[in-house]
Amino acid sequence: MPSSLPSFVRYLYPPVFLLGTLLAWFAVSEWWQWISPTRFPTPTQTAEAFQRILIQGYGNGRLHQHIVQSVLLVSLSFTISAALGIALGIFMGASRKIEALVNPVFLTLRPIPPLAWIPLAIVWLGLENSAKVMVIFVAAFVPSVINTFTGIRSLEVPQREAARMLGIRGRAYYFEVLIPAAMPMIFTGMRLSLQASWTTLVASELVGAVLGLGSILNQAAQDINPPMILVGMIFVALSGWLMTYGLGLLERLAIPWRPV
Repeated sequence: MPSSLPSFVRYLYPPVFLLGTLLAWFAVSEWWQWISPTRFPTPTQTAEAFQRILIQGYGNGRLHQHIVQSVLLVSLSFTISAALGIALGIFMGASRKIEALVNPVFLTLRPIPPLAWIPLAIVWLGLENSAKVMVIFVAAFVPSVINTFTGIRSLEVPQREAARMLGIRGRAYYFEVLIPAAMPMIFTGMRLSLQASWTTLVASELVGAVLGLGSILNQAAQDINPPMILVGMIFVALSGWLMTYGLGLLERLAIPWRPV
C-alpha cells in the first residue's frame, strides 16, 4: 500500500483484501460452482482437510510437527548461509585481493541451480536433515554474498577517504563505516536468502522427508488430495510470511535511521 494513504486505511486493507478473496473463493467454487472441486478445492473441503491434519495428522505427523520441522530447517540453514554470505561479501567488497581470489570460484558455482545439488547432497549425506540443510544453504548463500558485496562497494570514494583522514582504520573501519553503510543492502540480501530458503525447502522435502510442509505436499500429490495440497501451500506461505515479518522487525532495530 502507498505510504501516503491514511494509517487506518493501510491497516484495514490486508484483512479486507483477505475477506474479499475468501468470499470470491466461496462464490466461484461453492455458490456458483464455476470451478470443479476436482480441479481446485472448495473452502469447505479445505477446512475439512485442515481439521484432519490438525487433529488426526497426515503424512506421518500432525500440523504443528510439520511446521516445527520446516521452520527449524529453514532457520538453521538461513542463519548459517546469511552469516557466512555476509562475511564473505564484506571481505570481497573491502579487498580487491580477496575478490580476485574468490570471485572466479563463486562465478563458476553460482549458475548451478540449487535443486541440482539435491542428488549430490543425498549421495554425500543421505536422506537426513543434513542433506536438506546443505541444499537450502546453497540457495540462500548467493543472495547474501551478492547484496552485501554490492552494499560495501556502494560506499562513495569521498566517504572512504574521509574515514581515512579521521584515522578510522582496522576493525573500526569495518564496524563504523563499511557495515553501517551497507546495512540496507545486507538486509535486502537476507530477505532474498530467506525467500530462497523456503522455496528450496519445499523442493528438498519432496524427496525422502518424513516430516515437513514439503512432505505434506508430496504425500497429498500421491493421494490426489487437492484440499490437503492447498493446506500445505497455505502454511508454507504463512510460515514464510511470519519469518519475513520478523526479519523486518530486526531490520528496523538494526537500521533505525532508515525510513519505513
